Amino acid sequence: MVTMSHKPRIIGLDIGDARIGVAISDPLGITAAGIDAIQRVDMAKDLEAVKQIAERHGAVEIVLGFPQHMEGTAGDQLEKVRSFGRKLAQVTGLPIVYDDERLSSISAIRTLTVQGVKTGKNKGLVDMQSAAIILQKFLDRKEPPPSA
Repeated sequence: MVTMSHKPRIIGLDIGDARIGVAISDPLGITAAGIDAIQRVDMAKDLEAVKQIAERHGAVEIVLGFPQHMEGTAGDQLEKVRSFGRKLAQVTGLPIVYDDERLSSISAIRTLTVQGVKTGKNKGLVDMQSAAIILQKFLDRKEPPPSA
């Protein structure tokens, strides 16, 4: 549910086995920024953590990175991400959109390296940046969300 103090936001997720990178759009739906890296515990706790972030920020939609191989075939994580997306839709009641995540981790590492950030021990930062890249690609192709 969107509160009056928030303009609608879109959440982007990079779902991995160890962490979930989280990004959020600006109120106009133009730019994305990484905001969190959720340490995975179990499905119920992971879903609840994402739900709380979505509610806190007044999210109206959630974009999940869609794992594919470079040639466009399904990646090994595909069914895990689809399963998470189905459950997340039930828990949040929000529309779930899947968007290509190819090269997002490599781009995230490059971006952080250019900024002088050492990525070896900052896996959560890489996951947040990957989520921001996934969401930004989605936003670049989409109209801004409707105003509340």
